[in-house]
Amino acid sequence: MNNILIWALKWMLAVCLQLRYPTVRFQKEEPVRSDPSYEIYETYRYAYRQYGYLFSYAEETQEDGKTANETTGWEKEAGNGENEKENGGSGNVKETYSLERDAGNERNSTLFSRLQDYDYLMKHYFSVHASTTADRGLMKADQLLGTDVTLEKNPEVPQILIYHTHASETYADYGPGQPDATVVGAGTYLTELLRAKGWNVIHDTTAYDQKEGKLERSRAYTYALEGIQRILQEHPTIEVILDLHRDGVAESVRLVQEIQGKPTAQIMFFQGMSRTPEGEIAYLPNPYLQENLAFSFQMQLALSRYPGFTRKIYLKGLRYNLHLRGRSSLIEAGAQTNTMEEARNAMELLAQAVDTVLQPAGGDAVN
Repeated sequence: MNNILIWALKWMLAVCLQLRYPTVRFQKEEPVRSDPSYEIYETYRYAYRQYGYLFSYAEETQEDGKTANETTGWEKEAGNGENEKENGGSGNVKETYSLERDAGNERNSTLFSRLQDYDYLMKHYFSVHASTTADRGLMKADQLLGTDVTLEKNPEVPQILIYHTHASETYADYGPGQPDATVVGAGTYLTELLRAKGWNVIHDTTAYDQKEGKLERSRAYTYALEGIQRILQEHPTIEVILDLHRDGVAESVRLVQEIQGKPTAQIMFFQGMSRTPEGEIAYLPNPYLQENLAFSFQMQLALSRYPGFTRKIYLKGLRYNLHLRGRSSLIEAGAQTNTMEEARNAMELLAQAVDTVLQPAGGDAVN
């Protein structure tokens, strides 16, 4: 009886509603359509929640060689060395990146405050590949700037190692008339420049990307690791390791910037993070990750007086043999579309930055 009564009440209510709102009975009921962008969000909700910033900072090279979100934020904010001199500053590169030691400079203090913002830091200085992650706990400006990577110069013993995992990489003008237009040639010039500054440098020219005279890239990092470890065993005083490469880009891309009247290949510091978006890679530990990040970041800022010279620091998932010393860096000097002249010009600025960052406070500054 109760069920019949309830059914009757529902029927009477429906009739009353139809009498009160007669147009409703003539409307065709259509399914509710959700917002397409929300559907996309729902599909990738986990990825967006966990790694949303990776989508924003993904590397996307365009025709001019810059990434879609690539800006040289530091030099836009701080200006170059010449402008600082005009404004009464010294133009000293060491002062530029050592912001935390220059509390009296209101301008630098403001910039240092901006660098404390994780989003600002990542947007302007880093490009994060989707294979890795760079969380807030690791990417802190005070750690990147405050980590001491200085080194007391001792010309009596080797302190810097320069090598090339991909020694077979060449530049645009490589050929019989220019056999040195390779990354090894660029490394030779960088070695000469650093030795002229008083550093004892070993340049390893072994072609780790060749086996029995044939190109073999798949195991180049394995072969290089074996070679580097032998060198470090023979010369344990080495504290700085630079793996010099050149990038590979579309043939229409030219990574070149005119600096001080000279065409100069752009460079990019590259850091293997030894971690995926899920966390650290247990079998690829890097006890020097923080020091390596600081080393690259401080060189990046030291070079900010040359607008357009440096690309963003590129972070990727694996280790790339950057775990052997606390001052290790993989550096991409231009690309296959650059000339040897442009690469050599880049080495001159890079040598200045390396020397400046390694020199203890009070050492010679970059002029």
